[in-house]
Amino acid sequence: MTQPTGLRVLTIVGFLLSVVLPAQAAVIWVEGEKPDRASVTRHRWWYDQVKREHFSGGDFISNFNDDRPGEVEYRFAAPAAGEYQFWVHANPVKAKLSYSLNGGQWTPVDLEKNQDSVNVAADGKPDLRFLAWMNVGKVSLRGGENTIAFRMHSELHNHGYIDCFALANEDFTPQGKLRPAELAAAARTAAEENKGWFAFAPGPDRFESRGGVDLRWLNEKVAGEGGFIAARGHQFVHSATGRPVRFWAVNGPPHSLKDRDSLRRCARWLARYGVNMVRLHGGVFDAAGEVDPAKIRHILDVVQAMKAEGIYSHLSIYFPLWLKPKPGLKWLDGYDGQKHPFAALYFNKDFQEQYRSWWRALLLTPDESGRRLVDEPAVAGVEIINEDSYFFWTFNTDNIPDAQLRIIEAQFADWLKNRYGSLDAAMEKWGRVRHKRDNTAEGRISFRHPWNIINERKQRDRDTVRFLLESQCRFYQQTIEFLRGLGLKSLITCSNWTTASPELLGPLERYSYTLGDFIDRHGYFGCNHKGENAAWSIRDGHTYSDRSALRFDAEQPGKPRSFVHPVMDIEYNGKPSMISETTWCRPNRYRSEGPLMLAAYGALQETDAIVHFALDGADWAVKPNFFMQPWTLMSPAMMGQFPAAALIYRLGLVSPGDVLAEINLRLEDLLDLKGTPMPQNAAFDELRLKDVPQGTEIKPGNVIDPLVHLAGRTKTNITAEGGAHKLADLSRYIDRRAQTVVSTTGQLRLDYGRGVLTINAPAAQGISGHLRQAGTADLADVVISSDMELGHIVAVSLDGRPLAGSERILLQVMSEEKNSGFRTQPAGDVQRIVSIGRDPWLVRQISGTVKFKRADAAGLKVTALDHAGHPAGPAGTAAEIALQPATLYYLLTR
Repeated sequence: MTQPTGLRVLTIVGFLLSVVLPAQAAVIWVEGEKPDRASVTRHRWWYDQVKREHFSGGDFISNFNDDRPGEVEYRFAAPAAGEYQFWVHANPVKAKLSYSLNGGQWTPVDLEKNQDSVNVAADGKPDLRFLAWMNVGKVSLRGGENTIAFRMHSELHNHGYIDCFALANEDFTPQGKLRPAELAAAARTAAEENKGWFAFAPGPDRFESRGGVDLRWLNEKVAGEGGFIAARGHQFVHSATGRPVRFWAVNGPPHSLKDRDSLRRCARWLARYGVNMVRLHGGVFDAAGEVDPAKIRHILDVVQAMKAEGIYSHLSIYFPLWLKPKPGLKWLDGYDGQKHPFAALYFNKDFQEQYRSWWRALLLTPDESGRRLVDEPAVAGVEIINEDSYFFWTFNTDNIPDAQLRIIEAQFADWLKNRYGSLDAAMEKWGRVRHKRDNTAEGRISFRHPWNIINERKQRDRDTVRFLLESQCRFYQQTIEFLRGLGLKSLITCSNWTTASPELLGPLERYSYTLGDFIDRHGYFGCNHKGENAAWSIRDGHTYSDRSALRFDAEQPGKPRSFVHPVMDIEYNGKPSMISETTWCRPNRYRSEGPLMLAAYGALQETDAIVHFALDGADWAVKPNFFMQPWTLMSPAMMGQFPAAALIYRLGLVSPGDVLAEINLRLEDLLDLKGTPMPQNAAFDELRLKDVPQGTEIKPGNVIDPLVHLAGRTKTNITAEGGAHKLADLSRYIDRRAQTVVSTTGQLRLDYGRGVLTINAPAAQGISGHLRQAGTADLADVVISSDMELGHIVAVSLDGRPLAGSERILLQVMSEEKNSGFRTQPAGDVQRIVSIGRDPWLVRQISGTVKFKRADAAGLKVTALDHAGHPAGPAGTAAEIALQPATLYYLLTR
């Protein structure tokens, strides 16, 4: 089949050459090290010690002076008067840069809106020495001579680099240090180095109405149109209509988006890709813990921008890692400015009052039109605290300062007096098991390490757990009452954290969450990523392992399969469930498994919200911030697969499964540390199969096969009474010998031996994973064959009809992604990163055929779409679609 002309430029050569402008256009390129006037101070022994290969011409100009800003001025000629796009290649890190064009006023450059950032420090240290491109915006030049001056004036040493700047009177996107004349040679080199891959770089979306795929119609006209979001039974609903709703969501928008126009554009773009909620995850306080009005105003702007595109907001404003209390802080004493206040919010009354001041400011501050978030139905919910708990490893006496420990130790002692009459009586009951910090004379009893609690389970440990659960629940209950007292009608969730023991402490943690309106959790599919600051960055020299979720590969190579997975959900006490942070972490090549797996199994288990982490950039950049991050969502493998995934999940194109396990736990048994037979996120490998119930009876010590979550739904109820457990015969769905799991609906089949997921529902059919091993997939209405080692091909109905009769179908295809220039080398049983690479994203070329079985298949027109989802050219009929190497989307219409 002939490839449409519009798609030919999507090769690597085509991408790089696409920024070369036609003859009548102009790109003015000026080197920073060649000013006509300069007043700067160089710092040659440190600040100027950089990797010059990243600088255009191998040189630059800089300033580093505590007393005086640096200023430089340039003269250049414009071939014609008019508007030019202005780009500057400069230092974005803790810098301030302003410009004055033709003697005009000084205008600040928004350094947060940067791309292609790189650490240029000669010693590789992550300090101030960075370089990035900033899109300044459009400026008007006069024909002939123009002048531009730059001022470097940061509070930190007035530091700054200027490598070069460019002005273009047509679309132009710079590529590192390459001048336009150098792009052709670079394109040829890139194509040679990356045979079998194509560049994915859709560019800015102009939201043109010219067909293609735009999922804005899935959302309400404005968020809140159907009333506040409510929890009814195990579902979210629109309170005014009772209509159920699921949220396909992102953590975002990017922190770099500050102005309202950028926020509105981001909201429109998210709606196009099927998103209907954002989780605003960020503090509303400054470094001292005081309310920051600018952050409040920004959240108000975000909520309104999202609302206009039918996107709800979920507010998360406190995470202990965002706060490092300084010495002498009245409401949080004892810290040294280095430690984070883990668990302190649960027991410190002064801290709780300060925390409440943040909520008051956020919820009660009116925007310019007088609207308050407390009255805003577009706010779907709020989160009390992110990733903190008494039951995690961070709650231990080595991690909390003495002043704070004394508060909760006194509270524990008072609790023990009420329970046993005196501290001596408590000690007697405990068999004199002591902690080095215990001081009965001062009325303080301390806390054993979580390891002792979960492994020894002495009476002291059981009392400790009981006290901590009561304290944690009390804080959640009081906070909920406080928020409702402010007038908040939105949903409230307590937290989302894991515990030191999913079997013993996990159910208690989840029980504390049942005070809220729904249950939240987090889950990531990691890739054994290790190195300095690997928790939040990817750098040269780090190591990792490629790992397939569809095969349940262990995170550490050579270990048995690990049957722990973020898609595995449990309904607790009949409440809705959300996973507010999840992703497949980079640079795992199997990352592209994520979106379809989350969508399909989220729909099967009736998960109510899936919130992807994180929208850290507004463009398709491999490194939208100073460091490459493990969870970047704006990638072809992740966001690029949102359209079909969002449709499957939000419209329920995969049907809910039957309830296969219902666990009824007695609270007193949990407080006695007897645990649960169905823990969430507990380590489970094939060595534990001996603990799986044989048949439908659950005996003490049994652990339910976690593959149950891929066959149907599961429930856990925690009550004072408890009750009998219910377990279906799982052998009908789970075949450990064949290494397959089939859903109760028959619509999902996972072959984890081969790493292949098959979706075979009336309105959604496809195959994901190791397609070469899978062979031809003969589904109800579609036949798919491909020799891709890793690929994902799915057809979904766009008009609500089954594929057998649908008149509008999206066919979506993906393989795998990588960064341009990404290189690794073996390091034992892992891979060591030699170069993290750069823009653009690359996608392995697509291959295969898709045939629709319906009698009128030859009458279904197939249109190939470009990477932005717009029509690019004809691609035959549905009778047989030969997948094009660089096409990810096809629209089938009658």
